[in-house]
Amino acid sequence: MHTIEPHYTWRNLYIAAEDDRSPFFGKTYSEFEFTQHIYDHVIHPQWDYFGTPSLYLKVIFAEYDERFAIIEFIGEWNDCINNDIMFLKREIVEPLMENGINKFILVGENVLNFHASDDCYYEEWAEELEEGWIYMLNFREHVMSEFRNNGIDQYFTNLETDYEVHWRTFRPNQLFQKIEQSISEADRTGILELEP
Repeated sequence: MHTIEPHYTWRNLYIAAEDDRSPFFGKTYSEFEFTQHIYDHVIHPQWDYFGTPSLYLKVIFAEYDERFAIIEFIGEWNDCINNDIMFLKREIVEPLMENGINKFILVGENVLNFHASDDCYYEEWAEELEEGWIYMLNFREHVMSEFRNNGIDQYFTNLETDYEVHWRTFRPNQLFQKIEQSISEADRTGILELEP
């Protein structure tokens, strides 16, 4: 796991540590000291700790005029033991929302498992979005199934999708526009589709 880095080709466009509205503003990183870990697996030092030992993230893009953020995750999403959603909501989502973000693209291809608890924080997040949305991108099918089986899918825009989108081939604004267009089309037709 230590070789899996957060997506870095957008760093010329956005760095959370240099964004004074980011929860990670001013943070410094090492490329050589691997001090963070998920259970007994060391992870790359570019991932950000936000309060839970099992799930790390990286805000890889935030656009305040368009009101969206793209957040990549790694680890095990464990609401049952670590209450990961509480830490995500309080430490990351709320500061971004205070700065106008109401559309969240969550990249989950490196989320290996999900363990549910109650849905209070998901419900609170969805209710506070004010015409925004939460889009789950490239989460593994078994992880998405756990969200569905626990009734949490109602808070996400697209949990029924099960294909892989090659999102790294887009610039962040292009990815956002593609997702927003698919959501607008789904509002019109009742079918959400995002071409891979």
